[in-house]
Amino acid sequence: MTTEELYKIYKQYPAAQTDSRKLREGDIFFALKGDNFNGNAFAQKAIDQGAAFAIIDDAAFEIPGKTILVEDVLSSLQQLAKFHREKFSIPFIAVTGSNGKTTTKELIHAVLSTSFTTYTTEGNLNNHIGIPLTLLKIKEDAEIAVIEMGANHQGEIAGYCGYTLPTHGLITNCGKAHLEGFGSEEGVRKGKGELFDYLRTKNDTAVFVMWDYDYLREMSKGISGIIKYGTKDAHLTGLVKKNEPYLEVAITQGMEPTIIASRLVGEYNLPNVLAAVTVGKFFKIPEGEIKKAIENYSPSNSRSQLKESGSNKIILDAYNANPSSMRSAIENFAKLPAKNKVLMLGAMAELGKESLKEHKAIAEMIGRYPWEKVVLVGGDFLNFQHPFLQFENVLQARTWFQQQHFEQTHFLVKGSRSIQMEKLFEN
Repeated sequence: MTTEELYKIYKQYPAAQTDSRKLREGDIFFALKGDNFNGNAFAQKAIDQGAAFAIIDDAAFEIPGKTILVEDVLSSLQQLAKFHREKFSIPFIAVTGSNGKTTTKELIHAVLSTSFTTYTTEGNLNNHIGIPLTLLKIKEDAEIAVIEMGANHQGEIAGYCGYTLPTHGLITNCGKAHLEGFGSEEGVRKGKGELFDYLRTKNDTAVFVMWDYDYLREMSKGISGIIKYGTKDAHLTGLVKKNEPYLEVAITQGMEPTIIASRLVGEYNLPNVLAAVTVGKFFKIPEGEIKKAIENYSPSNSRSQLKESGSNKIILDAYNANPSSMRSAIENFAKLPAKNKVLMLGAMAELGKESLKEHKAIAEMIGRYPWEKVVLVGGDFLNFQHPFLQFENVLQARTWFQQQHFEQTHFLVKGSRSIQMEKLFEN
């Protein structure tokens, strides 16, 4: 079956699903294969649950009149998404980077939604499956789309651009993340830079560049439209006005001087706020709407959240971690004017041969500051000598935490997704 023929079916049943557990009646089920499962085997279950059709690539699982046999299900999903994307002549803004891309994407979406019908990546569906599903959810009323792109090896972003066809792009930063796949920080820049490489070949485009970062200046060279933001020497500039308990940003150039009082925790969110303001200004959103949208945005899903428990305050930033984001979070926490501060950090994943060295560097950094307590959980934090409390997993750390009687204490909780540090606070 050709992509065009499949698209005609999709137009009749415009909802794609790859997880039979989340299936709703009338969905088209794409039977993807994984390392430990064969989606073809769930085709019958999907049909029984009300799927209109199941897209399969193994003839052994055919169901007459209900399955569509293709050569490769994943490729068919991506090509269908591209075919759908090509029906739109609206701005598609791609957002990638090592740290802050989800927060930046959410802030941009909040700002643009004040004036445009805006579609964006839901949650963290930013990979080779999530991006096509995101594209297929975009309806005919769309005026702008904001697509988040995650990657852990070179060639990934280039592949996403092949079916997302972005018209605008933003790289938040390039830090020490996914070193196992990228190999080095230079490898990260090359991989993330594939977004700019794609946009460099287009004439009518714009990229939004954090001008404080020399490497992003270099990476953006040769692109026809460069919109700069930062703390100085840019189209839009801003500074941290206040950082306790929430980040307040003073816009100093590019719009009327104003203070944006966000609900985000941490100075490291300054570039994310400035990016959203810059994109809003580029698309001519009224300045008052930009300010209101950012001030009304509340982070969720364990990203830069401030929680209160009795007399204690908890900075929960446990959705993910890498050496760059871990350092930024610790440095920010060290600056907070609070007496009793406790660090509870989970290990960092996907660092490959650099992992032990990077965990040792974080431990060394921690030792430069005075803390009430330091708790390190899992991974390579267990594989070298340090003076801090350590636990094999978050369940052990939670048991310890529940036995303490902290009062008037500030906590920073951070770690990679696999450690699930947010479980510290489950009963």
